[in-house]
Amino acid sequence: MAIESINPATGERLKTYEEMPRGEVEHILDKTHEAFLAWRWKSFEERGQRMRAAAQVLRNKAETYARLMAQEMGKPVRDGIAEAQKCAVGCEFYADNAERFLAREPVKTEARESFVTFNPIGVVLGVMPWNFPFWQVFRFGAPTLMAGNAAVLKHASNVPGCALAIEEIFRTAGFPENLFRTLMIGSRQVDPVIEHPFVRAVSLTGSGPAGRAVASKAGQMLKKTVLELGGSDPYLVLEDADLDLAATVCTKGRLVNSGQSCIAAKRFIVVEAVRNEFEKRFIEKMKATKVGDPMSMETEMGPLARHDLRETLHRQVEESVRRGARCVLGGKIPEGPGAYYPPSVLTDVRRGMPAFDEELFGPVAAIVSVKNEAAAIEMANDSVFGLGGGVITRDLARGKRIAAELIESGIVFVNEPVRSDPRLPFGGVKESGYGRELSSYGIKEFVNIKTVYVA
Repeated sequence: MAIESINPATGERLKTYEEMPRGEVEHILDKTHEAFLAWRWKSFEERGQRMRAAAQVLRNKAETYARLMAQEMGKPVRDGIAEAQKCAVGCEFYADNAERFLAREPVKTEARESFVTFNPIGVVLGVMPWNFPFWQVFRFGAPTLMAGNAAVLKHASNVPGCALAIEEIFRTAGFPENLFRTLMIGSRQVDPVIEHPFVRAVSLTGSGPAGRAVASKAGQMLKKTVLELGGSDPYLVLEDADLDLAATVCTKGRLVNSGQSCIAAKRFIVVEAVRNEFEKRFIEKMKATKVGDPMSMETEMGPLARHDLRETLHRQVEESVRRGARCVLGGKIPEGPGAYYPPSVLTDVRRGMPAFDEELFGPVAAIVSVKNEAAAIEMANDSVFGLGGGVITRDLARGKRIAAELIESGIVFVNEPVRSDPRLPFGGVKESGYGRELSSYGIKEFVNIKTVYVA
């Protein structure tokens, strides 16, 4: 099977790669395990030196990597530069903090000495998506390698150039030759990789069906998984909200990465008292977004990553309208080349519509009107997803209470769009997955948390 790289802005076929045969995959896994056996004994200082070198490579070549992202999945260049720089920050964060996060923890018992230690486990498989083709990989790879593990990457099939570039970054930074390897394979070869005895765990970011498939196979093999899956993030706009701020936050949250983000704002749950004025300001800001060539530094939103993704999104819009939603902005596939879809707003959205029940992976906002705060919270939690969410209110104590205690998700921001940060744990509940990435919690997902008792 061939793996193709296609420019979603033009439809141009960039490059075709041959899928690795199973024998080559097994050879790479053997070599990666050998690299792990030596790497696990390296000091945190030596690991950190390599990781800081990777950060420097990322910074030095940020524009090159941004153009590669733009070509393969349509991310505007200025966003790609920011993504590469964020990867560098993530590398430095774990280089600076891994030793502290994984230090032995003494526990007072009747023993002469008892403590908990955190040991590497081996080769970890990362199954990663196309929407943040560098950040998702470094979010998994930096803590995995700093913990003393090795890693293999099965990247999304539409960003093979990004996958190979990331492998080269680690090699250029001085990591052992086979410590981080890209497997150029399709989805049908994932199960045999999970089954391989040298693969000890799996980290997946992707769709619910992909998560279920990987978790099922890993469960059969008794191997741990961390899953970061889809989201339908609710943003609550309360009656005391600053509506200019609300419109800005909601537009930014909805259109991040052309709306192709698990933690993008998707359902805007607005108290009736401010609904009309919020809609007006929100539509104005959505309409003002500069859509165009992702290679231009002026572009704020590029195409969707693939034509089939656009078709799926448009079907969700049409079905929601058929069930009673009103499309007050966008909602039509534009003429011309590329997988473009305009910033769009649906209002009068209710339960039972795709715009409410499903994840809209593209620049379509769903406005839901409610009577009061209690109804907004109930509506926010009426979802199979639980990844992110937002609360917009002038009363910070009120916002903090709702965020901390009442919204069923792994991440809630007050008066700002949800984003990932290396310093904070990242992950969800319900059908948005389980486990955590980033912070001290993320690096401890793929280690052996071992008790030692000395009598």
